[in-house]
Amino acid sequence: MARRQSSTPAADDSPFTENIVDIDVTAEMEGSFLEYAYSVIYSRALPDARDGLKPVQRRILYMMSDMGLRPDRGHVKSARVVGEVMGKLHPHGDAAIYDAMVRMAQDFSLRLPLIDGHGNFGSLDDGPAAPRYTEARLAAAALSLTDHLDEDVVDFVPNYDNQLTQPEVLPAAFPNLLVNGATGIAVGMATNMAPHNLVEVIAAARHLIANPEATLEDLMRFVPGPDLPSGGRIVGLAGIRDAYATGRGSFKTRAKVEVEQLSARRTGLVVTELPYMVGPEKVIEKIKDAVNAKKLTGISDIVDLTDRKHGLRLVIELKNGFNPSAVLQQLYRYSPMEDSFGINNVTLVDGQPQTLGLVPLLTVYVNHRIDVVRRRTAFRLGKKQDRLHLVEGLLIAIVDIDEVIQIIRSSDEVAAARTRLMSIYDLSEIQANYILELRLRQLTKYSRIELEKEQDELRAEIAELEAILASEVRLRTLVSDELAEIAQKYGTPRRTVLLESEAVSPTVAAELAAATAGKGKAAPLALEIADDPCWAILTASGQIARTSNQEPMAEAGPRVRHDVFASVIKTSARGEIAAITSQGRMLRLQVMDMPVLPPMSGLPNLAGGVPSKDFITLLKGESLVAFAPLDQILALGTVQGVVKRVQPDYPLNREDWEVIALKDKDTVVGVVAADADDDELVFVTKQAQLLRFAAAVVRPQGRTAGGMAGIKLADDDVVLFFGAVRPADQAAVVVTIAGTTGALPGTAPGTAKVTAFAEYPAKGRATAGVRAHRFLKGEDTLLLGWAGHGPAKASSAGGVARSLPQEHGRRDGSGVPLSQAVDLIGPAMAWETPASEDE
Repeated sequence: MARRQSSTPAADDSPFTENIVDIDVTAEMEGSFLEYAYSVIYSRALPDARDGLKPVQRRILYMMSDMGLRPDRGHVKSARVVGEVMGKLHPHGDAAIYDAMVRMAQDFSLRLPLIDGHGNFGSLDDGPAAPRYTEARLAAAALSLTDHLDEDVVDFVPNYDNQLTQPEVLPAAFPNLLVNGATGIAVGMATNMAPHNLVEVIAAARHLIANPEATLEDLMRFVPGPDLPSGGRIVGLAGIRDAYATGRGSFKTRAKVEVEQLSARRTGLVVTELPYMVGPEKVIEKIKDAVNAKKLTGISDIVDLTDRKHGLRLVIELKNGFNPSAVLQQLYRYSPMEDSFGINNVTLVDGQPQTLGLVPLLTVYVNHRIDVVRRRTAFRLGKKQDRLHLVEGLLIAIVDIDEVIQIIRSSDEVAAARTRLMSIYDLSEIQANYILELRLRQLTKYSRIELEKEQDELRAEIAELEAILASEVRLRTLVSDELAEIAQKYGTPRRTVLLESEAVSPTVAAELAAATAGKGKAAPLALEIADDPCWAILTASGQIARTSNQEPMAEAGPRVRHDVFASVIKTSARGEIAAITSQGRMLRLQVMDMPVLPPMSGLPNLAGGVPSKDFITLLKGESLVAFAPLDQILALGTVQGVVKRVQPDYPLNREDWEVIALKDKDTVVGVVAADADDDELVFVTKQAQLLRFAAAVVRPQGRTAGGMAGIKLADDDVVLFFGAVRPADQAAVVVTIAGTTGALPGTAPGTAKVTAFAEYPAKGRATAGVRAHRFLKGEDTLLLGWAGHGPAKASSAGGVARSLPQEHGRRDGSGVPLSQAVDLIGPAMAWETPASEDE
């Protein structure tokens, strides 16, 4: 059993002298706090104005360079780098070192990353993987910061335990502080510097080198503002100029947003760039919170489609009836899609924290770089001079190499041989030692011709280096040229767009003008779309769209090539219209769901429309024929010559229904509003028969009826056109184009004809009508027929022309050659009637 030892300490007989020192707590706290604050400011939080790096960043880059982790070599574990830095240079926690290392590898944090990371180095919403999982090496740009450290370009200082040395500052071949920015919180002060474009900053630095007295305005011609890694928009440049002048200022950053037609019925806001250091998950979270709190309205869904191939893509789907511009203004207000960046250029200059503007920042860097190049040149000059001294000694000895060998062999010791060589050949001690240290196999290398060539080259290089050191102009020129090489090697285009004020699209400008009219001050945009009058448009190629206002459609303007209006009706933004298909179906359409064309200056550009098949569900072989109002009597004509007037008695609880019962292989060819009994209904067939009769003879029927006989057709004839002409329209004309069956448009001769509508007599319903066009040799069918007021032709250039062929002959005459009458290319033969204000 173990014996229990006594816990009583042994008595100490040595005398004890009590020594208590009274210290003023206030003085002790002041001294200790100042020492701590100075340590944080100088050794942790603030970057040096010369290389733009904090001590931990500088130590990481230096240690990786010392470890040989160059871009042309493999990656190594990040934990290995962290361990080397912590053990040799930075006696702090590994988390702080790894965090600094990760930030230098993130392309969304730095404009020009300094570390090439392999693995998960984090994102704006998630942290990086542990250092044991990631790998790293120096990026190519980092070599420009650490190059020439072995040429005495900067001072080295002891590390924390005085066993190793580290550079006090890196040579920094480009202005890293301005290019990559900096952020840090010290004691009683903080720094927050925005990244800039490398090419712009170097251009300003070169201008400052050539013109040391350059002003802020001179430099801002090269550096107009920050260039953030995430792109985006900077709105308002006044704060940037304040920051460049005083070192303090702020500016607003906004996301890059485009209004896109997500589907035929849905509009959305697509975000492709976000403000600096704002992640998509944070934006989504804030938007959802604002929607739940009823601060944001008009948003139906938000989807993150970001991937590596396409980059950031955040789709915000809008509800129908909401103004995209107004919703975007709300998003700027209640989400991080608009953020503020406060510039506070606090940096260390000669060990002292100072707040610097653009001019002093570049001045400090330029002075540092000039000093680096001067010291590098002086170091190289010394090396060249030393080598020249040795070469000259070798040239002296090689002339009589046998005698030199004999002197060495006959000497008792090295000191005697050195003394004899120095006395006989007038060599210096260094030259004599170099000759004595040569191996016999090296003597074959040093032929006299080679040594003399090397001597000439060394003398030329020494002269060049001495000229650089002797001339401040040449020294500055060398620094400027090296900066230009860096800009060419690593420069990239600007990513951030600078806006003096908020960019406003023409549509938003028109809305703002309407909102502020008569108020004398800015008014917010209406969140929901107002029930303003507009035009609903269906084109010959099947495009659907609506205009944003009630302006009458002009007769000239840019157009989609070969596309013309097939149906245009006046309605309102929150109204309903009908769409009639070739199968006799009528569909109820919400005008609000249609894509909006921009305000018109001339004829609207129909490229903003959507195909009808994407907007409504069409059956196989079915097409959209026309738009029509829901509150008027409509007249329909079919391919087989049936006519029907439909009462506007449609079901209120259905979205589609039949308006005519069609026979087999019969389809609707035309739909027009025919409220008045004295309107003239017109059929034109492919065999050039035209029939006109009063609408009164066709009594309105219910939507399930099958109609009645309209025109009597020959066995092989079909209806080509059905429309209506008002009796008061004296300018109505009939347009026909004849051609060959089966021939592609433009490949066979054809004729066109325009005749006054009044030339054709009215006939009874269900008759064959009269001849409208006499076919010439090679013609056997009408390619196009049309009757109405003032048609226009779509030209080959995509424009609209109002000039028509002159009337040729009477109603039963032939036409003029198509090449002389109509400038049409391809199959898009369609004519349009311009909508007027009185329709």
